[in-house]
Amino acid sequence: MVSTPIGNLEDMTLRALRVLSQVDLIAAEDTRHTGVMLQQYEVNNQLTSYHDHNKEKKAPRLISFLKSGKNVAMVSDAGTPGISDPAFYLVRAAVKEGIEVVPVPGPSAFLAALVVSGLPTDRFVFEGYLPQKQSKRLKKLESLKEEERTIIFYESRHRLKQVIEDILETFGDRQTVLARELTKKFEEVRRGKTSEILTHVSSKGLRGEVVILVAGKPKR
Repeated sequence: MVSTPIGNLEDMTLRALRVLSQVDLIAAEDTRHTGVMLQQYEVNNQLTSYHDHNKEKKAPRLISFLKSGKNVAMVSDAGTPGISDPAFYLVRAAVKEGIEVVPVPGPSAFLAALVVSGLPTDRFVFEGYLPQKQSKRLKKLESLKEEERTIIFYESRHRLKQVIEDILETFGDRQTVLARELTKKFEEVRRGKTSEILTHVSSKGLRGEVVILVAGKPKR
């Protein structure tokens, strides 16, 4: 399980480069994207696709490959594989077969956002992406309303305004942080009340993947 940069190429670790150079096969969500990235480090290795749409068919093949004595590196499009992506499915299958799974730690968007947020970091809950359908999204948010830990979500720019509106409606006007384009040229970390973040999002056409962090329910 090899972590790769979430934007800044300087964040690739020496260990990750060594592993990616030496394994027998690299399984990637998007082989074209990963191939271009690896070219930046002059890493030339065999790639195979492994993503949400082929995981059930591909996982058994990769397990057979591993059981034959080969090594596979799993990477996501960016960051740490297994976080809000299908890598967990392969890991679960490997564990079931008694195959050793080794972490090669590195960048993670939600952890990067958390440590610069200014919100409590000692206790937090990562919820990944909220449901696309608003009724299900509101139900999920309602279930988190009493949560006292810092709450972290991933979100795409396309639904950002609606999601923040739903958070404001459900949680009330709490301290909120919007982190986007982390480690990239246009990195932005916006802090304020949920209503202030909503105003900011409404007035700007934001690009890139986004991390939303919301303060937990205040203790009485």
